[in-house]
Amino acid sequence: MKRTTLAMMMTLALSSTAVLANEWKDSAKDAWIDGKAETTLLLNGNLNSFDINTDVKNGAVTLTGKVDSEVDKALAEELIASLDGVTGVDNQLTVVAQAKPDQQQSGSALKDAKIATVVKTRLLFESEVSGTSINVDAKQGVVTLSGEVESDAEKDLAVAIAKNTNDVSRVIDQLQVAQ
Repeated sequence: MKRTTLAMMMTLALSSTAVLANEWKDSAKDAWIDGKAETTLLLNGNLNSFDINTDVKNGAVTLTGKVDSEVDKALAEELIASLDGVTGVDNQLTVVAQAKPDQQQSGSALKDAKIATVVKTRLLFESEVSGTSINVDAKQGVVTLSGEVESDAEKDLAVAIAKNTNDVSRVIDQLQVAQ
């Protein structure tokens, strides 16, 4: 009887540990996605990231807060949807002030802002590239990389990352290798 009770207690303890480990793994993944989402919004010069909140549950990101225009709302959603690990975006952002027509960004400017932000984020998350030393500019799908890198290999990797980003049609390499 004692062995049966002990065996049952051990089985219960082990199964509880496995369940807790899976819950921890899922919450750690959500925290990682949340951090990437916050960083992406922060690095985008077109959005006020302090007015946008992100919550992640099982890879689905919920955006809440306020933005100045419908374009900003769409940009925030596009940027978050393009991140690895994101399974969906629930965009609950509120538009508080509509920009005047002459101040609104065109569709291509919105796409270029998204491209530049995604490339810059990918460079920052790549440990073999000094992403903070690389400037990224996008115009009509053409990405220009400039700045200084430590080696030819790092330069090639940065260019490859940019080329392998969605919506990039061409990459202009103006990177300089440090002497």
